[in-house]
Amino acid sequence: MDAVGGGGSVREQPDEEQVALTVEVFRMLADPTRVRVLWALLDTELPVNELATQVGKAQASVSQHLAKLRMARLVRTRRQGSQVFYRVENEHVRQLVEDAIYHAEHVGPGVPAHHRGDGVADLTRDTN
Repeated sequence: MDAVGGGGSVREQPDEEQVALTVEVFRMLADPTRVRVLWALLDTELPVNELATQVGKAQASVSQHLAKLRMARLVRTRRQGSQVFYRVENEHVRQLVEDAIYHAEHVGPGVPAHHRGDGVADLTRDTN
């Protein structure tokens, strides 16, 4: 079946469970601290204290956000002795966060940082 005016196939609609899970993922991404935490974890794994320093929030607050991200299966943990390290769950999470940030750069004025070659988006500024 061709899409009207598009010449391609019409995608089959996702089932209700997939839609509900997708909405939950976007709900998790609707918080600036959680986006900053995920951004910090895109290329590395970090313990809570280092994440708190990177995102400029209290360790207790970051721990609460990490618990939510973990329940939503956006981050996973690895224990080393008494320390717990966090990392993004998989490449899909990494791509989702990168694409969201890069999209936001495109909406703003000027040439996005990821196109200038001078580094990636700076998420250290608090926009709240």
